Amino acid sequence: MKILRTIYAEDLEDIAIGGAILGTGGGGDPYVGKLMAQEAIRKHGPVKLIDVEDLADDALVVPVCMMGAPTVMTEKLPQGDELVTAFRKLEQLLGRKIDAVLCGEAGGVNSTTPFVVAAATGLPLVDGDGMGRAYPELQMVTFTMHGVSATPMVLCDDKGNSLVLETVSNGWTERLARAATVEMGGSALLAFYPMSGDIAKKAVVRGTLSLCANLGRTLRETRAAHADPVTAITKMLGASIIFNGRVRDIDRRTVGGFARGSARFDGLETWKGHSFKLDFQNEFLMAERDGEMICSTPDLITLLEAESGNPVTADSLRYGLRLVALAFPCNPQWLTPAGIALVGPRYFGYNADYTPYPFS
Repeated sequence: MKILRTIYAEDLEDIAIGGAILGTGGGGDPYVGKLMAQEAIRKHGPVKLIDVEDLADDALVVPVCMMGAPTVMTEKLPQGDELVTAFRKLEQLLGRKIDAVLCGEAGGVNSTTPFVVAAATGLPLVDGDGMGRAYPELQMVTFTMHGVSATPMVLCDDKGNSLVLETVSNGWTERLARAATVEMGGSALLAFYPMSGDIAKKAVVRGTLSLCANLGRTLRETRAAHADPVTAITKMLGASIIFNGRVRDIDRRTVGGFARGSARFDGLETWKGHSFKLDFQNEFLMAERDGEMICSTPDLITLLEAESGNPVTADSLRYGLRLVALAFPCNPQWLTPAGIALVGPRYFGYNADYTPYPFS
Protein backbone atom coordinates (compact mmCIF):
# COMPACT_ATOMS: atom_id res chain seq x y z
CA MET A 1 0.00 0.00 0.00
CA LYS A 2 1.38 3.38 -1.02
CA ILE A 3 2.11 5.74 1.90
CA LEU A 4 1.39 9.43 1.24
CA ARG A 5 3.51 10.50 4.18
CA THR A 6 4.66 9.32 7.59
CA ILE A 7 3.43 11.36 10.55
CA TYR A 8 5.77 11.82 13.52
CA ALA A 9 5.01 13.36 16.90
CA GLU A 10 6.34 16.79 15.90
CA ASP A 11 4.00 16.88 12.86
CA LEU A 12 1.01 17.00 15.20
CA GLU A 13 1.76 20.65 16.05
CA ASP A 14 0.83 21.78 12.53
CA ILE A 15 -2.05 19.31 12.17
CA ALA A 16 -3.66 20.47 15.43
CA ILE A 17 -3.52 24.14 14.39
CA GLY A 18 -4.89 23.35 10.93
CA GLY A 19 -7.63 21.26 12.50
CA ALA A 20 -8.65 24.19 14.68
CA ILE A 21 -8.94 26.38 11.56
CA LEU A 22 -11.14 23.82 9.78
CA GLY A 23 -13.05 23.20 13.03
CA THR A 24 -15.05 26.43 12.56
CA GLY A 25 -14.89 27.18 16.26
CA GLY A 26 -15.79 23.67 17.45
CA GLY A 27 -14.47 20.15 17.49
CA GLY A 28 -12.92 20.53 20.94
CA ASP A 29 -9.59 21.94 22.07
CA PRO A 30 -6.92 20.84 19.55
CA TYR A 31 -4.30 20.98 22.31
CA VAL A 32 -5.93 18.02 24.09
CA GLY A 33 -5.98 15.85 20.96
CA LYS A 34 -2.44 16.85 20.05
CA LEU A 35 -1.05 15.71 23.42
CA MET A 36 -2.91 12.39 23.19
CA ALA A 37 -1.66 11.74 19.65
CA GLN A 38 1.93 12.76 20.39
CA GLU A 39 2.06 10.45 23.39
CA ALA A 40 0.69 7.54 21.32
CA ILE A 41 3.19 8.11 18.50
CA ARG A 42 6.13 8.37 20.90
CA LYS A 43 5.04 5.13 22.54
CA HIS A 44 4.06 3.07 19.48
CA GLY A 45 5.76 4.69 16.49
CA PRO A 46 4.77 6.97 13.60
CA VAL A 47 1.52 6.81 11.63
CA LYS A 48 1.23 5.96 7.92
CA LEU A 49 -1.13 8.32 6.05
CA ILE A 50 -2.71 6.80 2.93
CA ASP A 51 -5.01 7.89 0.10
CA VAL A 52 -8.52 6.45 0.23
CA GLU A 53 -8.08 5.25 -3.36
CA ASP A 54 -5.41 2.82 -2.20
CA LEU A 55 -7.90 0.88 -0.05
CA ALA A 56 -9.17 -2.44 -1.33
CA ASP A 57 -12.89 -2.29 -2.12
CA ASP A 58 -13.58 -4.97 0.50
CA ALA A 59 -11.39 -3.37 3.18
CA LEU A 60 -13.03 -2.52 6.51
CA VAL A 61 -12.58 1.12 7.51
CA VAL A 62 -13.66 2.57 10.88
CA PRO A 63 -13.73 6.23 11.96
CA VAL A 64 -13.11 7.32 15.56
CA CYS A 65 -13.80 10.56 17.39
CA MET A 66 -14.44 12.30 20.68
CA MET A 67 -18.01 13.40 21.39
CA GLY A 68 -19.35 16.05 23.75
CA ALA A 69 -19.35 19.73 24.61
CA PRO A 70 -15.95 21.36 23.93
CA THR A 71 -16.22 23.29 27.19
CA VAL A 72 -16.30 19.96 29.06
CA MET A 73 -13.47 18.35 27.07
CA THR A 74 -10.95 20.94 28.27
CA GLU A 75 -11.75 20.14 31.91
CA LYS A 76 -12.29 16.38 31.66
CA LEU A 77 -9.25 15.02 29.87
CA PRO A 78 -9.38 11.46 28.50
CA GLN A 79 -6.67 8.98 29.45
CA GLY A 80 -5.99 8.17 25.80
CA ASP A 81 -6.70 4.44 25.76
CA GLU A 82 -10.50 4.87 25.66
CA LEU A 83 -10.41 5.36 21.88
CA VAL A 84 -8.40 2.19 21.33
CA THR A 85 -10.77 0.29 23.63
CA ALA A 86 -13.79 1.48 21.62
CA PHE A 87 -12.03 0.58 18.37
CA ARG A 88 -11.08 -2.93 19.49
CA LYS A 89 -14.53 -3.63 20.96
CA LEU A 90 -16.13 -2.63 17.65
CA GLU A 91 -13.71 -4.91 15.81
CA GLN A 92 -14.84 -7.80 18.04
CA LEU A 93 -18.49 -6.99 17.36
CA LEU A 94 -17.93 -6.92 13.61
CA GLY A 95 -16.11 -10.25 13.76
CA ARG A 96 -13.32 -9.28 11.37
CA LYS A 97 -10.09 -7.35 11.30
CA ILE A 98 -10.29 -3.62 10.66
CA ASP A 99 -7.92 -2.57 7.86
CA ALA A 100 -7.69 1.21 8.27
CA VAL A 101 -8.59 4.09 10.58
CA LEU A 102 -10.59 7.11 9.44
CA CYS A 103 -11.10 10.58 10.88
CA GLY A 104 -14.73 11.36 11.81
CA GLU A 105 -14.32 15.14 11.54
CA ALA A 106 -11.33 17.24 10.54
CA GLY A 107 -11.78 19.83 13.25
CA GLY A 108 -10.31 20.58 16.65
CA VAL A 109 -9.54 17.61 18.86
CA ASN A 110 -10.93 15.15 16.31
CA SER A 111 -8.36 16.04 13.67
CA THR A 112 -5.77 14.40 15.91
CA THR A 113 -7.59 11.67 17.88
CA PRO A 114 -7.46 9.16 14.97
CA PHE A 115 -3.65 9.28 15.20
CA VAL A 116 -3.98 7.77 18.69
CA VAL A 117 -5.69 4.67 17.33
CA ALA A 118 -3.53 4.42 14.20
CA ALA A 119 -0.34 4.56 16.26
CA ALA A 120 -1.54 2.08 18.89
CA THR A 121 -2.81 -0.46 16.32
CA GLY A 122 -0.21 0.03 13.60
CA LEU A 123 -2.98 0.51 11.05
CA PRO A 124 -2.83 3.12 8.27
CA LEU A 125 -4.86 6.32 8.59
CA VAL A 126 -6.89 7.55 5.61
CA ASP A 127 -6.18 11.12 4.51
CA GLY A 128 -9.74 12.42 4.77
CA ASP A 129 -12.77 12.65 7.01
CA GLY A 130 -16.56 12.74 7.05
CA MET A 131 -17.14 16.51 7.10
CA GLY A 132 -14.24 18.60 5.79
CA ARG A 133 -14.82 20.67 8.94
CA ALA A 134 -16.57 20.08 12.29
CA TYR A 135 -20.31 19.71 12.96
CA PRO A 136 -22.06 19.23 16.31
CA GLU A 137 -24.13 16.07 15.68
CA LEU A 138 -23.16 12.49 14.82
CA GLN A 139 -25.42 12.10 11.79
CA MET A 140 -23.87 15.20 10.16
CA VAL A 141 -21.31 13.34 8.07
CA THR A 142 -21.04 12.63 4.37
CA PHE A 143 -21.23 8.94 5.30
CA THR A 144 -24.93 9.41 6.12
CA MET A 145 -25.60 10.66 2.59
CA HIS A 146 -24.06 7.46 1.21
CA GLY A 147 -26.25 5.15 3.28
CA VAL A 148 -23.65 4.18 5.89
CA SER A 149 -25.10 3.31 9.29
CA ALA A 150 -23.45 4.87 12.33
CA THR A 151 -23.98 1.60 14.20
CA PRO A 152 -22.90 -0.75 15.54
CA MET A 153 -21.10 1.86 17.58
CA VAL A 154 -19.08 1.65 20.79
CA LEU A 155 -18.79 4.52 23.29
CA CYS A 156 -16.25 4.50 26.11
CA ASP A 157 -15.64 6.94 28.95
CA ASP A 158 -12.74 7.76 31.26
CA LYS A 159 -14.17 5.61 34.06
CA GLY A 160 -14.00 2.34 32.12
CA ASN A 161 -17.64 2.17 31.03
CA SER A 162 -18.46 1.09 27.49
CA LEU A 163 -21.75 1.05 25.63
CA VAL A 164 -22.81 -0.58 22.36
CA LEU A 165 -25.54 1.03 20.25
CA GLU A 166 -27.62 -0.51 17.47
CA THR A 167 -30.11 2.02 16.12
CA VAL A 168 -32.73 2.36 13.39
CA SER A 169 -31.24 5.56 11.97
CA ASN A 170 -28.25 7.85 12.33
CA GLY A 171 -30.55 10.47 13.81
CA TRP A 172 -31.46 8.06 16.58
CA THR A 173 -27.77 7.28 17.06
CA GLU A 174 -27.17 10.97 17.78
CA ARG A 175 -30.06 11.17 20.26
CA LEU A 176 -29.10 8.08 22.24
CA ALA A 177 -25.35 8.63 22.11
CA ARG A 178 -25.79 12.25 23.20
CA ALA A 179 -27.84 11.16 26.22
CA ALA A 180 -25.20 8.57 27.12
CA THR A 181 -22.42 11.15 26.69
CA VAL A 182 -24.15 13.52 29.09
CA GLU A 183 -24.39 10.70 31.66
CA MET A 184 -20.73 9.85 31.06
CA GLY A 185 -19.79 13.32 32.28
CA GLY A 186 -20.20 15.37 29.11
CA SER A 187 -17.66 13.68 26.84
CA ALA A 188 -17.10 10.19 25.43
CA LEU A 189 -14.78 8.43 22.98
CA LEU A 190 -16.27 6.34 20.20
CA ALA A 191 -15.79 4.13 17.16
CA PHE A 192 -18.62 4.14 14.61
CA TYR A 193 -19.69 4.18 10.92
CA PRO A 194 -17.90 0.97 9.87
CA MET A 195 -17.76 0.90 6.06
CA SER A 196 -16.13 -0.83 3.13
CA GLY A 197 -13.28 0.62 1.14
CA ASP A 198 -15.61 0.89 -1.85
CA ILE A 199 -18.05 3.10 0.06
CA ALA A 200 -15.24 5.12 1.66
CA LYS A 201 -13.98 6.09 -1.80
CA LYS A 202 -17.36 7.67 -2.52
CA ALA A 203 -18.14 9.14 0.90
CA VAL A 204 -14.87 10.50 2.32
CA VAL A 205 -14.00 14.19 2.09
CA ARG A 206 -10.51 13.73 0.73
CA GLY A 207 -7.20 15.22 1.73
CA THR A 208 -8.33 17.00 4.88
CA LEU A 209 -5.54 15.78 7.15
CA SER A 210 -2.95 16.93 4.63
CA LEU A 211 -4.80 20.24 4.44
CA CYS A 212 -4.63 20.55 8.24
CA ALA A 213 -0.87 19.95 8.13
CA ASN A 214 -0.39 22.47 5.32
CA LEU A 215 -2.47 25.12 7.09
CA GLY A 216 -0.48 24.73 10.29
CA ARG A 217 2.84 24.83 8.43
CA THR A 218 1.79 27.89 6.42
CA LEU A 219 0.82 29.74 9.58
CA ARG A 220 4.09 28.84 11.30
CA GLU A 221 6.32 29.72 8.33
CA THR A 222 4.48 32.98 7.60
CA ARG A 223 4.96 34.15 11.18
CA ALA A 224 8.64 33.17 11.07
CA ALA A 225 9.02 35.31 7.92
CA HIS A 226 7.26 38.24 9.68
CA ALA A 227 4.57 38.28 6.98
CA ASP A 228 0.80 38.58 7.54
CA PRO A 229 -0.53 35.18 8.71
CA VAL A 230 -4.20 36.10 8.22
CA THR A 231 -3.57 36.97 4.57
CA ALA A 232 -1.66 33.71 4.04
CA ILE A 233 -4.44 31.55 5.50
CA THR A 234 -7.14 33.49 3.64
CA LYS A 235 -5.35 32.92 0.35
CA MET A 236 -4.70 29.23 1.02
CA LEU A 237 -8.37 28.51 1.79
CA GLY A 238 -9.84 30.67 -0.97
CA ALA A 239 -11.60 32.47 1.87
CA SER A 240 -13.16 35.90 2.23
CA ILE A 241 -12.65 38.21 5.21
CA ILE A 242 -16.17 38.99 6.42
CA PHE A 243 -15.29 41.06 9.50
CA ASN A 244 -12.47 42.52 11.56
CA GLY A 245 -13.35 43.54 15.09
CA ARG A 246 -13.19 43.14 18.83
CA VAL A 247 -15.34 40.86 21.00
CA ARG A 248 -17.94 42.96 22.82
CA ASP A 249 -20.22 40.35 24.38
CA ILE A 250 -20.43 36.56 24.73
CA ASP A 251 -23.41 34.42 25.66
CA ARG A 252 -22.20 30.84 26.13
CA ARG A 253 -23.76 27.92 27.99
CA THR A 254 -23.56 24.12 27.99
CA VAL A 255 -26.97 22.65 27.21
CA GLY A 256 -27.82 19.04 26.34
CA GLY A 257 -24.23 18.10 25.61
CA PHE A 258 -23.54 21.15 23.41
CA ALA A 259 -21.84 24.50 23.91
CA ARG A 260 -24.47 26.93 22.63
CA GLY A 261 -24.51 30.68 22.36
CA SER A 262 -23.49 33.74 20.40
CA ALA A 263 -20.76 36.35 20.31
CA ARG A 264 -21.01 40.01 19.28
CA PHE A 265 -18.23 42.17 17.88
CA ASP A 266 -17.56 45.85 17.27
CA GLY A 267 -15.84 46.66 14.00
CA LEU A 268 -12.29 47.93 13.61
CA GLU A 269 -10.35 49.47 10.72
CA THR A 270 -12.42 49.21 7.51
CA TRP A 271 -15.28 47.71 9.57
CA LYS A 272 -15.36 50.53 12.13
CA GLY A 273 -18.96 51.52 12.86
CA HIS A 274 -20.31 48.10 11.86
CA SER A 275 -21.48 45.23 14.10
CA PHE A 276 -21.05 41.49 13.77
CA LYS A 277 -22.68 38.50 15.44
CA LEU A 278 -21.79 34.81 15.40
CA ASP A 279 -24.16 32.04 16.55
CA PHE A 280 -22.69 28.69 17.53
CA GLN A 281 -23.66 25.19 18.62
CA ASN A 282 -20.15 23.90 19.30
CA GLU A 283 -19.33 25.25 15.80
CA PHE A 284 -19.96 28.69 14.26
CA LEU A 285 -23.17 28.28 12.29
CA MET A 286 -24.44 31.72 11.34
CA ALA A 287 -22.82 35.12 10.78
CA GLU A 288 -24.71 38.42 10.78
CA ARG A 289 -23.29 41.80 9.87
CA ASP A 290 -25.27 44.91 10.83
CA GLY A 291 -28.23 42.65 11.61
CA GLU A 292 -28.25 40.89 8.22
CA MET A 293 -27.31 37.23 7.71
CA ILE A 294 -24.29 37.06 5.42
CA CYS A 295 -22.98 33.49 5.81
CA SER A 296 -24.26 30.23 7.24
CA THR A 297 -23.65 26.53 7.51
CA PRO A 298 -22.65 24.48 5.52
CA ASP A 299 -20.09 27.10 4.44
CA LEU A 300 -17.28 27.45 6.96
CA ILE A 301 -16.83 30.38 9.33
CA THR A 302 -13.67 30.61 11.39
CA LEU A 303 -12.00 33.18 13.65
CA LEU A 304 -8.31 34.07 13.65
CA GLU A 305 -6.42 36.31 16.04
CA ALA A 306 -5.73 39.49 14.09
CA GLU A 307 -1.99 39.60 14.87
CA SER A 308 -0.90 35.97 15.21
CA GLY A 309 -3.38 34.27 12.88
CA ASN A 310 -4.04 31.61 15.54
CA PRO A 311 -7.52 30.06 15.32
CA VAL A 312 -9.94 30.85 18.13
CA THR A 313 -12.59 28.31 19.16
CA ALA A 314 -16.07 29.11 20.45
CA ASP A 315 -15.13 28.03 23.97
CA SER A 316 -11.99 30.22 24.03
CA LEU A 317 -13.73 33.45 22.98
CA ARG A 318 -13.03 36.21 25.49
CA TYR A 319 -14.11 39.82 25.86
CA GLY A 320 -11.78 42.24 24.11
CA LEU A 321 -10.09 39.77 21.75
CA ARG A 322 -9.29 41.33 18.38
CA LEU A 323 -10.27 38.84 15.70
CA VAL A 324 -10.70 38.45 11.96
CA ALA A 325 -13.66 36.38 10.71
CA LEU A 326 -13.16 34.29 7.57
CA ALA A 327 -15.72 32.48 5.45
CA PHE A 328 -14.79 29.79 2.96
CA PRO A 329 -16.68 27.25 0.84
CA CYS A 330 -17.74 23.83 2.10
CA ASN A 331 -17.15 20.51 0.37
CA PRO A 332 -19.53 20.19 -2.63
CA GLN A 333 -21.23 17.13 -1.09
CA TRP A 334 -22.89 19.48 1.42
CA LEU A 335 -24.49 21.54 -1.35
CA THR A 336 -26.77 18.70 -2.46
CA PRO A 337 -30.40 18.65 -1.25
CA ALA A 338 -29.49 15.82 1.15
CA GLY A 339 -26.54 17.82 2.48
CA ILE A 340 -28.58 20.97 3.04
CA ALA A 341 -31.25 18.92 4.81
CA LEU A 342 -28.61 17.54 7.17
CA VAL A 343 -26.65 20.70 7.98
CA GLY A 344 -28.40 23.72 6.45
CA PRO A 345 -29.57 26.68 8.57
CA ARG A 346 -33.16 25.45 8.86
CA TYR A 347 -32.03 22.24 10.57
CA PHE A 348 -30.56 24.38 13.36
CA GLY A 349 -33.78 26.34 13.77
CA TYR A 350 -32.97 29.42 11.71
CA ASN A 351 -35.81 30.81 9.62
CA ALA A 352 -33.64 31.18 6.54
CA ASP A 353 -32.62 29.15 3.52
CA TYR A 354 -28.98 28.54 2.76
CA THR A 355 -27.55 31.22 0.47
CA PRO A 356 -24.00 30.65 -0.81
CA TYR A 357 -21.59 33.38 0.21
CA PRO A 358 -20.20 35.17 -2.88
CA PHE A 359 -16.62 33.98 -2.48
CA SER A 360 -14.19 35.92 -4.62
